[in-house]
Amino acid sequence: MDFESPAGIAEALTGVGYLPDHRISQVVFLAAQLGKPVLVEGPAGVGKTELAKSVAKVTGRDLIRLQCYEGLDEAKALYEWNYKKQLLRIQADVDHDWDEISHDIFSEDFLLERPLLEAIRADEPVVLLIDEVDRVEVETEALLLEILSDFQVSIPELGTMSAHSQPLVFLTSNNTRELSEALKRRCLFLHIDYPDPERETEILSARVPGLSDHLAEQVAKVARSIRSLDLKKSPSVSETIDWARTLIALSVEDVDEEILGDTLHVLLKYQTDIEKAAKELTNTPAS
Repeated sequence: MDFESPAGIAEALTGVGYLPDHRISQVVFLAAQLGKPVLVEGPAGVGKTELAKSVAKVTGRDLIRLQCYEGLDEAKALYEWNYKKQLLRIQADVDHDWDEISHDIFSEDFLLERPLLEAIRADEPVVLLIDEVDRVEVETEALLLEILSDFQVSIPELGTMSAHSQPLVFLTSNNTRELSEALKRRCLFLHIDYPDPERETEILSARVPGLSDHLAEQVAKVARSIRSLDLKKSPSVSETIDWARTLIALSVEDVDEEILGDTLHVLLKYQTDIEKAAKELTNTPAS
């Protein structure tokens, strides 16, 4: 990837099927220039995770992903010791001095790297994706702050481990809870919203082989109309892509009322949403 300009980044990402707007290209450019993590917020399914994957693809870097969830702790995010292997080592050396044994079992041979430590210790630059960071507890967020501040971690038994090369870091959030000001201060902020119909048409054309311009425009217009309704869950970009692929699989050339009613379940995942959208839209199909 050409990190010399936002335009170079936009061209590279477009080449792998990710169509960034100017804001996205600019933030990725600044993240590389300033060495700062990027906090990407927005609705589910608008391409937050895909951005990190696409940056890894065009840079040739390995992608290391920490999938966040409620209850994620240091052992799963950073490192833990291989207790079974340690126990076997202790049992095999019962006649040896404990100081010697303890020094041995708390060595790198018994260390299990988790995503954060793996990214720090990687020999080559990597892309670190911390996905759905808003799902973790405040204590785990504090751990992330420490890592993102200095890109190093202290392991009592082994000392301080610093990054060989600073990773490109992307944190994604679906806004299920407010993140701390301290975390936000350390990051560049990027909000990705649902695209307008014109840009979504471009995304569909790039991601769905064989999709006609006319059908791509219809899909984008219907998606925009559905998102304007008061629903439990609006269709994501990934779901509009699935719908476009569905229409191609069904040999649909034009979306009419019948096709719309028969395939809304691909776009919407709640029956109440399907019924509401059908009532509002099937009388006014895309043109």
